[in-house]
Amino acid sequence: MSPRRPRLSGRVAVVTGAARGLGRLLALRLAREGATLVLVGLEPEELEAVAAECGPAAAAFEADVTDAAALAAAAEQAEQRFGRIDVVVANAGIAAGGPFTDIPAAAFDRVVEVNLLGSVATARAFLPALQRSRGYLLQVASLAALTPAPLMGAYCAAKSGVEAFAHCLAPEQAGHGVGVGVAYLSWTDTDMVRGADSDAALRALRARLPWPMNRTYAPEPAVERLVEGIARRRAHVYGQPWLRAVQGLRGVLPVVIGAAAPREIARLSEHLAATRHSRAAAVGAGGTADLRARAARRTG
Repeated sequence: MSPRRPRLSGRVAVVTGAARGLGRLLALRLAREGATLVLVGLEPEELEAVAAECGPAAAAFEADVTDAAALAAAAEQAEQRFGRIDVVVANAGIAAGGPFTDIPAAAFDRVVEVNLLGSVATARAFLPALQRSRGYLLQVASLAALTPAPLMGAYCAAKSGVEAFAHCLAPEQAGHGVGVGVAYLSWTDTDMVRGADSDAALRALRARLPWPMNRTYAPEPAVERLVEGIARRRAHVYGQPWLRAVQGLRGVLPVVIGAAAPREIARLSEHLAATRHSRAAAVGAGGTADLRARAARRTG
């Protein structure tokens, strides 16, 4: 039996937020499927290391996804270098947790800016190239787009927004031959989730969620499903298979959560008060990188 031909051989794939976590693993897996990788993110040393893992042809561009000029430059340079762009995965994201009134406005707004407006900016920068190649755009959303998650208001608002944006974009781009998909993931073992779990109140509240929403999932199976979705240009991709069933429950989940969550939040009031001081920035290593990059731009 002859070996299987890589499914994305000859394709050029862009992944944002590729320096670590899900973005890094997805880039490596796409490279194994034959794609040439274009990595976009904030941490240049980490990006270059991932590019080296992806093969000698891979390219890395340091760019904040909320910086339209930097994204446009990356898109232009990547297309000039490789002659085409076939796949774009809008993966970059950060998160902040806690009661809305405890999160500084700048931290809350930055989560929405990176996750939602950053995805919009990514689409704006790369869609011309995707139209020329009749390519595929995958927007990484979340379980947070399917159900409200108290204490994660900024993240839910942003991920609901990117889901709606992608659903609007899909029919607009169909006439150009561009496929648009949305990927949904539950709690996946990444720096972002570990950062959220470092907050005792958020960790305790998540532990009280019903199974299977209270589990943390290994990223590798989710990455496999994302690659399958990219190869098949699917409109919806589920990192954990049970998320497909949540689609049918969207109408009742706000009612159920609205009834149960106040009691759980009251039970955690002391924990929430004790960790109020830690809510000034996004969680995890990605949040730290975003904070450092913004500080550097202000002083540069």
